[in-house]
Formats: sequence, C-alpha cells, structure tokens
Amino acid sequence: MNNKYEPLFNSFTLPNGVEIRNRFVLAPLTHVSSNEDGTISNQEILYIEKRSKDVGIAINAASNINDVGKAFPGQPSVAYDSDIEGLKELAKAMKKNGAKALVQIHHGGAQALPNLTPKGDVVAPSPITLKSFGQQEPHDAREMTGDEIEQTIKDFGKATRRVIEAGFDGVEIHGANHYLIHQFVSPYYNRRNDIWADNYKFPNAVIDEVVKAKKTYADDDFIIGYRLSPEEAESPGISMEMTEQLVNLISNKPLDYIHVSLMDVNSVTREGKYKGKNRLKLIHQWINGRMPLIGIGSVFTPQDALNAIDEVGVEFIALGREILLDYDFISKIKDGREDEIINEFDPKRADNHELPPNLWKQFNAGFYPLPRKDK
Repeated sequence: MNNKYEPLFNSFTLPNGVEIRNRFVLAPLTHVSSNEDGTISNQEILYIEKRSKDVGIAINAASNINDVGKAFPGQPSVAYDSDIEGLKELAKAMKKNGAKALVQIHHGGAQALPNLTPKGDVVAPSPITLKSFGQQEPHDAREMTGDEIEQTIKDFGKATRRVIEAGFDGVEIHGANHYLIHQFVSPYYNRRNDIWADNYKFPNAVIDEVVKAKKTYADDDFIIGYRLSPEEAESPGISMEMTEQLVNLISNKPLDYIHVSLMDVNSVTREGKYKGKNRLKLIHQWINGRMPLIGIGSVFTPQDALNAIDEVGVEFIALGREILLDYDFISKIKDGREDEIINEFDPKRADNHELPPNLWKQFNAGFYPLPRKDK
C-alpha cells in the first residue's frame, strides 16, 4: 500500500467503545432488490456481501419500519417479526469478513409510494403534493394524526428490536433525504399548529425510542447512528442554522455517529450566515469531538477518500456509487493496485459490475449521476 493512504486504514473507537477497523463505510444504498413483500432476497445477500467485505461499517439499504412508510420498490422491511429470519441471513453476510453490520431504519413519509402502501394511503407532517421515487405524476400525502405520529415513533423502536434479534451490530436512524424524520424538521413540510410543529420534537422522540429499545434488548456495544441532510433548496426549508441546532441535539444523545447525506464532500452552504462554508467542516466543528462524523459524496478515487479525512476532517468516509462500480475499491488501495480501480460505469461489462439486475438497469438508464465510459 502507498504509505499516504494509511490514515484510511487506521482503526477508530466509537463513543460506545466499539472499535471500527478502518475509516470506510458502506453507504445505505437503495438497491431495489428485496422480495416484493420486503423480505430479503438471495441476490440482495450476494450483492451486500461483496460490498461489505472490506469496510469498517456496512449499512444496509433504507428499511421500512411499517407498511405506510414504504418508499421504494424492492425495499427491505423491518416492519414484521416474520422479516427476522431473512434479516439474520443478511446480517451474517454483512458481518462475514469483519465489518460491523447496521440497518438503516426508515419511513418515507410524504415520499412513500401509493402503489406500495395499504389502500394507497400516504402520510406526512402536513398535507402536500409531490413526486417521489421514479414517479412521472405527483401524488397527495395527508396530514398524520397525533395517534399516528405516536405509533410511528413506537414502530421505530419495534424495528430496532427486530434488528437486534436478527444479530446486527446497530441501526442508523434515517433523518435525511426528505423522508419522514427530515420532513418534521423542515418548515417546508411541517406546517402543523400542534405540539409536533416543533421542528425537533419528532426526531428527538424517535432517537429516545430507539435508545430505549437498545437499553431493553441489546448490549452497550449496539451502535446507533443518525443520518441527516444539512440544507434544503426548498423555501422555507432547513437552513444551516437549523442544522446547527439539530447537530447539537443529536450530539448530546447517547449515539455513536452522525452521517451527513451529500452528493459532494466538498459542497458549501447555500445561504445564510454560513454561506460559502464547507458543510461537513461546519458540522464537524459543531459536533466538537462528541462523536465521529461520516461524510459522503462524489468519492471515486483513493485521493478523494484521503482528502475527505485529511482536508475536510471527517472521521469516516462512506462509499456509495464508487463501491457499486467496484466492490474491490478498498482492497485495491490496500494492495497498492490503485491503477486497477474501476470508477466509471461501463454498460458493456459482461459482469454488469456485479450489480443486482434492477440496480444495474437504473445505472444504465442514468437514474443516478456518475462517471460513464460511454459518455
């Protein structure tokens, strides 16, 4: 290995005392490859085992905590006890080579798809009409009742218990990417006039419920992380000033990391008093050593990963599109074979980049922005 890449392979100890073997994280990628009923498929296990083998932390795709929260075709479910058997096989595959295996627990909120939810019912903090995953036409979402909000919070706790019973090492609370928890934080989605109008009340309640499930069912070494999106284009939306408050709330909880969802680790704040400043550097500063920060976004080369650690200052770097293109990305760095890394999508590859068929189709159709060999 080239000595300059050694910082990527240093171990790190989380706040709960668990040692992570290196600084790489498998991002929770939407693979659209679970069975129709949300149970784990064989092709999903093969796919995730390859992508988990070299990382320190592996996070499975966003997994719906109840039926009304389902936002993707082929989305894994943690909504039922009957899901646990398949989840056990998934956990074994993800942990097989030494990674810590996590499940991202998720509710789509307004972004849930009517064709996947019971009776086409879609719920949100406030009524809204929007397009979601792959939709050509918008759909309506209705306002959740107080009882439904309380039940959803409990569902996050129940999902955590199932993840524990399945043998995973932790959960990541999905508070990013315009899904339900994010929606409660956002003034664009949350226009309520009851107690849930407080932008931080719902995420705070979900965190507390997940922590309670950990204390009831798991050991101290069970990992809990939180993913957030730091700024919205919508107006009025989440600002970096609001994100500062959210980061301080999370950092004072008994959690183990914050994971920031971005398309570019070097992205800068859009507006406000922090305009033009690197978002991840700001968040790292606000965390102030209370827990590690995972960054992600447009990391396609070893140097990109190193810059995220050395220059931006994150403790971990999550790999998304790149580890889909080349599941040997990390081992090639470790073995000094950087020149062999595949960092462009090639639709003519005979092995289809070892992607599940549905995910390969999305890549080929240009569903996600990424370097391509045919462009």
